[in-house]
Amino acid sequence: MKLGLQLGYWGAQPPQGTGELVAAAEESGFDAVFAAEAWGSDAFTPLAWWGRETSRVRLGTSIVQMSGRTPASIAMHTLTLDHLSGGRVVLGMGVSGPQVVEGWYGQPFSKPLARTREVVSIVRQVLAREAPVTNDGPHHPLPYRGEGATGLGKPLKPIVHPLRADVPIWLGAEGPKNVAQTAEIADGWIPIFYTPRSAAMYQPWLDEGFAREGARRTRADFEIAATCHLQVVRDAAEKAQVLDAMRPFVSLYMGGMGAKEANFHNQVFVRMGYEDLAREVQELYLGGEKDKATALIPDELVDDMHIIGTAGEVRERVAQWEETGVTTLMLSCRSPEEVRAVAELLA
Repeated sequence: MKLGLQLGYWGAQPPQGTGELVAAAEESGFDAVFAAEAWGSDAFTPLAWWGRETSRVRLGTSIVQMSGRTPASIAMHTLTLDHLSGGRVVLGMGVSGPQVVEGWYGQPFSKPLARTREVVSIVRQVLAREAPVTNDGPHHPLPYRGEGATGLGKPLKPIVHPLRADVPIWLGAEGPKNVAQTAEIADGWIPIFYTPRSAAMYQPWLDEGFAREGARRTRADFEIAATCHLQVVRDAAEKAQVLDAMRPFVSLYMGGMGAKEANFHNQVFVRMGYEDLAREVQELYLGGEKDKATALIPDELVDDMHIIGTAGEVRERVAQWEETGVTTLMLSCRSPEEVRAVAELLA
């Protein structure tokens, strides 16, 4: 199992010390560095900026929001960065949610699975550069022939010859249909809240996708890149403090992300067996009682979602994650020293 450094997306200001983190990951044997985007910083620019000082680590987006750019634009960003990095890009994409897609990007959210399939098809056509790019689907028609069209649009191939036709495409997916489609059309999967305890829930969905006619990968060469917080502690008392510190993040995703009618993260917890808890946490959180919502999150859930323990316990837990099929652990590290310590512990 490989290690990835998750840089995430920026807060109110650009983060400090990121260049040193990336350098430590490169030196310590991490396989990849990932950047994210929400409705602030984008995912490609940080990889271009900090990745220029690296020569080995893969540069991944986790994730690019598909509604933020046309499929051809996503492919152009990927093509460009892949050339600049010498063929080290991993393109991670996802549909986000209706609040962001319609509220921030001004795009319709309907039919997210069909949209995803079209985006992946167009990106692959651009990178293959075998013929002018076309798409007959209703969501991203190429050439465009809809309202306001001049009728002058023509299929094109990229001017630049892509460095690789097979840039890995990983998809963020949460629900059964989306996970199955990901196994069918993508090279990898970026799950959220994937844990050893919940891993069995996903296996039939993945198997359904692998079994479809024309599936791109098999379980043997399909990547699963799971995100968690990893921290070595001295004893049970310190572990309890770390669990307390992580609890607000769980309640945020369970109760405060997305609209009440469409919180896909909340639905993941429901599928994990926390239906009553997820409903109560969401009601409290959306009602402004965030502290009460956070207090309801049990230690066992936080512990299952992350890898926290003594050095020996961490090694055992990492092995458990690997046994479930995880090929990359995406970790958020706070300092170069932490990056190096994690790499040494798991070498």
